[in-house]
Amino acid sequence: MDELTKNAHLDRPPLAYQNQEFLKTPDARVLRILSEYLEPFAHFRKQKIRDTVVFFGSARLREDGPLSHYYEAARKLARMITEWGAKIDGGINRFVITSGGGPGIMEAANRGAAEAGGKTIGLNIGLPFEQFPNPYITPELCFEFHYFFMRKFWFAYMAKAMVVFPGGFGTMDELFELLTLVQTRKLAKKIHIVLYGSEYWKELINFDAFVKHDMIAKEDLNLFQFADDPETALEILKKGLKMYIPPAEPETPYIAETVKP
Repeated sequence: MDELTKNAHLDRPPLAYQNQEFLKTPDARVLRILSEYLEPFAHFRKQKIRDTVVFFGSARLREDGPLSHYYEAARKLARMITEWGAKIDGGINRFVITSGGGPGIMEAANRGAAEAGGKTIGLNIGLPFEQFPNPYITPELCFEFHYFFMRKFWFAYMAKAMVVFPGGFGTMDELFELLTLVQTRKLAKKIHIVLYGSEYWKELINFDAFVKHDMIAKEDLNLFQFADDPETALEILKKGLKMYIPPAEPETPYIAETVKP
């Protein structure tokens, strides 16, 4: 059998975009990154999600734990925000509650939104412990990320507000990254930030010391506000988010461009 005849009997190779072995290689990393951008984008557009309110906080603050009052506060606040957002006309979903998708404060936020009958987003990420999607996320809006930076992108991209409950390293990372983006004006919008639990935050972080040592401007302390109960947090958010409610807000796509190139 000559070489030409021999090759004619070879099996067809898979198409490149269907080749699982290739897609797992370093050469295909850019495709995996793009997938973590494009898949959520398609779902948000289909579900008519315009913007979000993001809840951050510890996965360890459980409903039956010693600090369960934080869980219940997050659940209540998420429910009230969702009920308020549902009253805004426009045929699209406004200020949709978004969390990291796991247990603790994340579960409480998704749970409260679900109890109010609203859609709710979970941006989950694979970790060796603690992080599994909670059952209260809207199924079409539950995502699993491999890359932390793409997950963070989606937290920032549609957020108009952020509520940060007590948490550990992950919560600190998320808080200070968003504060940095706001401070340096890398976002083409204003994000309203509420730190829930003033006693915790003021014990943990001496914000005034940043100013004392000239590490930030005094005006930077206005980038966030404190709240100690769901009602106060809701009023802070409603006051800030009014700027995004029609007719004051011009017509924009479901997902507006919110991060500067």
